[in-house]
Amino acid sequence: MALELGMLVPHTPRMCHEEHAPEFQKELIQGMHEVARVIESVQPDAIVLVSCHWLSSFHHFVDATPEHKGVLTAFECPELISDVPYHHLGDSQLAGQLVEAGQKAGIPVVKVDDSTYVWDYGTVVPLRYLVPKGNIPIVDLSVTWAASLEETYFWGQEIGKVLRESDKRVMFVSSGALAHNLLRGPHLMPTLAEQALDNQFLEYLKGNDLESARNMLPQYAKAAGVESGGRHLAMLLGVLAESPSLIKVNIMVMVNLQAVQMSS
Repeated sequence: MALELGMLVPHTPRMCHEEHAPEFQKELIQGMHEVARVIESVQPDAIVLVSCHWLSSFHHFVDATPEHKGVLTAFECPELISDVPYHHLGDSQLAGQLVEAGQKAGIPVVKVDDSTYVWDYGTVVPLRYLVPKGNIPIVDLSVTWAASLEETYFWGQEIGKVLRESDKRVMFVSSGALAHNLLRGPHLMPTLAEQALDNQFLEYLKGNDLESARNMLPQYAKAAGVESGGRHLAMLLGVLAESPSLIKVNIMVMVNLQAVQMSS
């Protein structure tokens, strides 16, 4: 089986530079380092990552650029993420296979091959921890506002099929928060009700009960203001639909700290 692992990881801006991260995010960062060690031990041929901050209006984009190199200043929070260089190889072949599969399934998937395109912080921040050596090719995916959770799940299923049938060993990363009703103040936690919903969803993931997680997602996404409307979760669930045992839920990563808001 070529799909090695699926995981849900955070990208909160204050963790971009570990040396400047606040104390309350140290546990979160430790969890990211633990996942990085798992990735290093497996040494996959590629990572496919969907980012809640690559927001597309109508099409599902797949970044097929053979080399990702640039400098990121995040337009949402330039005081936290400024002049951050990144350099990763891409995987044009795998990206092309994903695009072809999506289009054959009737999904509006578009290939992007543009060396001038600058990655978003939902992509750059987690990769600074997960692939610090930049030695694993990356295929980046968008979340699409015109797509329903059901369409996004279906797209995830097509992605999962490609990855399972590939001769490459691939990991899938969903980069985004759970409860995400923004508040001004990084120390502010989600409400008790939002935390309860987060915890129930995570219990389904940890128990490999992906069907219950899928059934919960629409109402959960609305009630807790889940980032990207829950699309990154729908895609993850679709990818793992035929491989539920592959999900990596690291409690250090998945605690409610990961939902600490993206604001300053």
